[in-house]
Parts: sequence; C-alpha cells; structure tokens
Amino acid sequence: MTTTGRTSRTTTMGDGRLRPVVSARVRIIGWMFGVLALALSALVVLTWQVLAARADAAADDELTHEANKFRAFARSPEAATFTRSEALLDRWLQSNLPDDSEAFFTIVGGREDHRSQGTPPARLDTDAAFVRRAADATEPSYGWVDSPAGKVRYGVIPVRVGSQPDRAHLVVLEFRDVIAEPSMAAARALVLIGAITLVLAAGACWLVTGRVLAPIRQLRTTAERISETDLRRRIEVVGNDDVAQLAGTFNTMLDRLEDAFTAQREFVDNAGHELRTPITVIRGHLELMSEDPHDRADTKALVLDELARMNRMVDDLLVLAKSERPDFLEVGEVNLTELVVEVVAKARPLADRSWRVAGTADATIVADGQRLTQALMQLVSNAVRHTRPGDRIEVGSRLDPDGTARLWVADTGPGVPTADRERIFERFARGNDQRRTDGAGLGLAIVRSIAQAHDGEVRLVPGPGARFELTLPAAKEAMSR
Repeated sequence: MTTTGRTSRTTTMGDGRLRPVVSARVRIIGWMFGVLALALSALVVLTWQVLAARADAAADDELTHEANKFRAFARSPEAATFTRSEALLDRWLQSNLPDDSEAFFTIVGGREDHRSQGTPPARLDTDAAFVRRAADATEPSYGWVDSPAGKVRYGVIPVRVGSQPDRAHLVVLEFRDVIAEPSMAAARALVLIGAITLVLAAGACWLVTGRVLAPIRQLRTTAERISETDLRRRIEVVGNDDVAQLAGTFNTMLDRLEDAFTAQREFVDNAGHELRTPITVIRGHLELMSEDPHDRADTKALVLDELARMNRMVDDLLVLAKSERPDFLEVGEVNLTELVVEVVAKARPLADRSWRVAGTADATIVADGQRLTQALMQLVSNAVRHTRPGDRIEVGSRLDPDGTARLWVADTGPGVPTADRERIFERFARGNDQRRTDGAGLGLAIVRSIAQAHDGEVRLVPGPGARFELTLPAAKEAMSR
C-alpha cells in the first residue's frame, strides 16, 4: 500500500481504488441490501401468516363439512335402521373415505373402536390422553391439538341411538400442516427466490455503484495529484447526470484555481524581474555615495525617483492581480458623455496638448465607472508620452445600435510600428523606440484587464497616429428615469 501526495492521508490499495470510495461503495450496497432484505423478509412473513390463516380456515371448513355430512347421514332413513351407536358409526366410516389430510375414528365405551381406511399423517387414535379427553365430551366440541404431523384441527361428535345408555363418539381430524403443504411449498420457493434475488441485487448494486462512483474516484485521485506546479489535470465528463455535473463543477473549480495560481505566479515573477533593476540601481548608488553634498543630493534625487517608480510599478501589478478576482468591478450606471468630459478635464493638466472631445454618446450603461476612467487615463497618459506639444489628443465614445459601447483615445503622434501592435498589450512590453522605455510597460496590460473584466477588449485601430479603442460588447443600457 502507498500513500499519495505529501499531505494526503488517503491510502490507496493495490488495484488503485481508494479505500474511502470502496468503503462508501460497501456502505451503499449494505444499505441497499439491508433495505431489500427487510422488505423481502416482511413480504415472506406476511405471506406466511396469510397462508397459515388460510390453512386454519381450510381446516375449519373441512371439519364443518365432515360434521355436516355425518349429521345428514344420521338423519337419513338408512341411519334409522341401526339400533346401536357403534354400528351407525361403522357404517359411516365404511361409506366415507378420508382425504390425505384428514382421518376419522370412533370411540366406544371410552376406548378407540374403529379407524377410517388409509394411513393418516399421524395416529391420534393411539394417544390415550387425547382419546380420554374426546370420550369425556357430552356435546359437539372442537379444538387444536399438536401431533407429529403438525397442528391438527379436531372435532368430537357424541352419538347415541334411541334409549341406548352407552354414548359413542365420532372424532374428525383435519391435519392443518398437510392442508397447507402446497402453500407452504410456494412460500419456501418464494424465500429461495428472494435469497437468489438478494444475491443478484447485491451483485448488480456492486456493478452499478462501481460505475456511479468511478467519476468520484477519478475526482479524488485527480485532486490528490494536483499540486501548485500541475493544475492541468481535468476529469472527463460523460453524460449529463448529477455525477457528470459534479465533475464539470470540479473542472470549473480547477480552472479558477489554475487562473489564480497562474496570476499569482505571474505577479511574483513580474515583480521579482522588474523590481530587481531599481533595487540594484539604488543599492549601487548608495554604496558609491560620497560625503560630497552635491553627490549626496544627486544620489538622493535618483533614489527617490527609483522608489517612486517602484511604487507605481507595485500599484500597477496589484491592479493586474486584482483584475482576476470576481470583485474587481463595482458596476453601476455610467453616463458616457459625463465619462468622456471628466477624463478630458482630468487630462488637460498633464501636458500642453490640443485636447478635444471627439464625440459623446448620450446614453447610460451599466459598468464600473472608476475602472473605465482608469483605463482611459492610462491611454491618455500613454498618448501624452508619445506626442509633442501642440499635437492633438482626443477622447470620444459611441453606442452602436446593437448596444456595444465604444470608448477611444486617439492622438496625432508617430503611431505604433506594425511589429509592436500586438506585443504592446503584454505585461512589461515596451516599444522599440527610445521614447517608449520610460514606463514599466504595464499601462496597456491594465487597460486590457479592465476591458476583459467587462467582457470586452481593447485594440489598436490602424491609421495615422495611434487610436486605442475600448469595446464593451452588448453593454446594458440603463433604463431612463
């Protein structure tokens, strides 16, 4: 047996199945087997009781039938010719043959006299105690008595002919268990069939639960094999039942975890890579700083500038890291006209440029106004860095007929080389010309993250200068009040 994972305590068996899953499988089968066994036992007991009650009723019916036959014979003209009770009873025994489940015998003078033909299931005529009790009956009596052949329903009919002082008795025996034997055989067959059914049901349950729990077992093994360096494993989703939906939900959770770990890893890698240079610069200048006041002042200014750049870089990295979180946006009503006008008003003090509101959409959409302002200001700051005094920078918005909202920032600068048009949206990417190396290369990556958080995109529109367009597809327009 082996243990999977550094922190996992789940033990696997030789065939690769996890013990908790096998235990769950056994518990499920045990529960189902118990329910089936209980239901079958209740059915068998109920059937047995019903059959026993019917056998008792059948014994009573047969006993009543034989008693009525004897009474009818006793009232017949033939019976009137007999002067002695034992002769009357002997004649009746001769003319009535018992079934396999019954027997007749007579008692004369307190002792067994004659017995019906055939071999009865049990000989009660030789039971002295029973014969003595039957001989004491002065009126027709009925009851139950045990015998080697099971329970017996008996009836005792006293017989007297004329003024004869001696009393004779006719004893009728109905063997209940013999009467019930066909029904009991059916009940035993039912028990046997039930037992076979339980075994087959247990086997079927084992196979079915194995197939049902297989995705769960795969889920567990996948979860155990996942580590911070391998989040690519997924569960194959087959069908559309609850287990398949569970597997799909688990895969979705793994997607979110992979995205989170990837974002975290990128943040650490990017931060470590980009912060290493300013830290090295600061350390080198501090180590070489002399006691000269001018040198100290120059070093202080350089260190403060590098620290400020590091602070901006950390803030930008935090924004990028937060963009992966579901609470990155705080949506509300955003008026596109007010948004564009406010961005231009905030941008005017940044540089001596020809600022212009290119166009506004008189509409209100549902979005995060602060994040959209942040994206537009990033684009404006980017345009300022790549234009000269007097160049035009315009900001505008438009709402398409299909509800798509478009926001853009355009300038009349030198534009972006064709080779850089896709690369500039990556983190820490910079253009090839020297004027594009001042920033950390995170501005356009932040704009793209804000656009993607709104299910939109940002793109560079080909043409003279640079025109960055932020698209929010199918933006919901707020209802007018």
